Amino acid sequence: MKRTLIAALLLAVASPLPVLAVEAHHQPATTGAASGTQLTDGEVRKVDKDAKKITLRHGPIANLDMPAMTMVFQVQDPALLDQVKAGDKIRFAAEKAGGAYTVTRIEPSR
Repeated sequence: MKRTLIAALLLAVASPLPVLAVEAHHQPATTGAASGTQLTDGEVRKVDKDAKKITLRHGPIANLDMPAMTMVFQVQDPALLDQVKAGDKIRFAAEKAGGAYTVTRIEPSR
């Protein structure tokens, strides 16, 4: 009986470890635009240079598992806001950094 209990405990403790290793391997990268984050289509709704934020209407963002919506993002580099104005169609990359959704790259839509 003791052996069965010990074996069950060892199995229960050991089983999650490989699953955790696989899940950790598939986490989205959070190292910036250089990580190869896919670009998302969007439209600039508002630029707030003082707050270093941009409001975007965007399509689904795959790396964040986020559906299409309009939302406010922080920007990694405030100079990105000098490239755009309300109404511009863009392509952008965003990541979750420090608990905040952050735009890491902006380029004009093609």
